[in-house]
Amino acid sequence: MNTTSQTTVGLPVIDAGQQVTVRVPATSANLGPGYDSLGLALALHDTLTVETLQTDELLFELSGEGADTLPRDASHLVIRAMEAAFARLGYRHGGLKITAENVNPHGRGLGSSASAVVAAVSAANALVPPPGRRDLDWILQLTSELEGHPDNVAPAIFGGLALSWQDSDRYSSTCATVLESVIPVVAVPDFELSTEAARALLPASVGHHAAAMNSGRAALLIHALTQKPEFLHAGTEDYLHQSYRAEAMRPSAALITALRKAGRAAVVSGAGPTVLVLANGDAEATEVAEFIEAFTAANTPGIAWRVMKLAVDVEGAKVDLHRR
Repeated sequence: MNTTSQTTVGLPVIDAGQQVTVRVPATSANLGPGYDSLGLALALHDTLTVETLQTDELLFELSGEGADTLPRDASHLVIRAMEAAFARLGYRHGGLKITAENVNPHGRGLGSSASAVVAAVSAANALVPPPGRRDLDWILQLTSELEGHPDNVAPAIFGGLALSWQDSDRYSSTCATVLESVIPVVAVPDFELSTEAARALLPASVGHHAAAMNSGRAALLIHALTQKPEFLHAGTEDYLHQSYRAEAMRPSAALITALRKAGRAAVVSGAGPTVLVLANGDAEATEVAEFIEAFTAANTPGIAWRVMKLAVDVEGAKVDLHRR
């Protein structure tokens, strides 16, 4: 199957006989008040392996999350992102064998599409000849363009806590080191919510008072994550987006309300419906997990939840290239 678009026919083809493996973390964006600007890399990894073939065909092996529903042809997000990257780099691909091992739940607010785009663009960049390869900032620009914003792709690329912003059509990000005592706990329900649907619920504008309150909490959250974890609960208070989205994920909203009343730093992960809690220490993380399991068993009948204590991924996307 030839997946080369007509617009790239005249471009040189990357060499056959290469194999690249990219390991990319899941991410949680917003973290409460850091709407479209803060993102945290989580130690929950998808792995993408791409082999360049002598034959002109596309082979796609997919396992794990999304294996029953995602396409295995040129319409897959990975292929589309790789082709965009190759074209931007001035190359095109011939035959490909792609193996995707997905661990990150899809449509749950853990950055699965960002992980796929980062993996694809990183793989494409590694497969072109060395003189044509670009740096991580180039990967940030293209992946942010493809995703529409940098809050998920930045931590997937760099790891840790990413603080991102945009000037006109240029994206920027810097990373902060999260305290080792901070342990993310995620509660992943068995229903999905698209980012587009969640964004459609947001108002076109918010009042000056709400914006001021939110900026103070976002600043406090960075301080809490990097120096003073006792402020995690106060720092995760949001005034911009979570209340507007609550109607679309009532079970998640109810869980967040209960957790916050219990003094836990609970937020919507990304656009939801996953709930993220930033716990201070392993003992609190265990208590949070037990609270979630008890609350959901009693209050969300018919919904299955996966509760996971994770670590902050500090490495970001890891790329391994070799010739076969």
